[in-house]
Amino acid sequence: MTGHIPLMGQVPLILASASPRRVELLAQIGVTPDQILPAHVDEVALNDERPIDMARRLAVAKAQEIQKSNPDACIIGADTVVAVGRRILGKAEDEAQARAYLTLLSGRSHRVIGGIAILAPGLAPGGVEIVKAITTKVQFKRLSDQEIDGYIASDEWHDKAGAYAIQGRAGAFVKSINGSYANVVGLAIHDVANTLKGIGVHPTGLI
Repeated sequence: MTGHIPLMGQVPLILASASPRRVELLAQIGVTPDQILPAHVDEVALNDERPIDMARRLAVAKAQEIQKSNPDACIIGADTVVAVGRRILGKAEDEAQARAYLTLLSGRSHRVIGGIAILAPGLAPGGVEIVKAITTKVQFKRLSDQEIDGYIASDEWHDKAGAYAIQGRAGAFVKSINGSYANVVGLAIHDVANTLKGIGVHPTGLI
């Protein structure tokens, strides 16, 4: 098991996500969670919910879901929300919706908001709960119908907030980015690393 040196004894580190992208991002900074446990949470926005509030709420909900059966662990919950103004673009349900999302994103800027929740109830008296939202601004070039058709045909849009993956073919659509690239991929690893260090959790390999 990967070693950790927290403030009080040793605690396992759990990633409350089924996303391979988040696992890869943590591995990039030398962190291998002791367990990877997907949390089953309804990702539908609440009425009049702001994108930033949704990202925070879902990150907490995912971490809390895993916490129920792992009360002594340090748990990382995360969620990614793509927003154009106050409109939230979730995971496209079909090709028509994916096409509508890409058409909306074409030639304009949007925000990618990454919610992060780190819960460690057994780490210190009273427990530890840290919730953050990291925002990255992404500007798409104007997309042609052929580019949208080709991207839809690639199937890369499946299971992606906003119907695109910046680390894949859609990287060619990005004109500029302001903020964390890793956040757009799925997890702001700079913020995760600093938060873990801040609460005294030092996974092996984390500089």
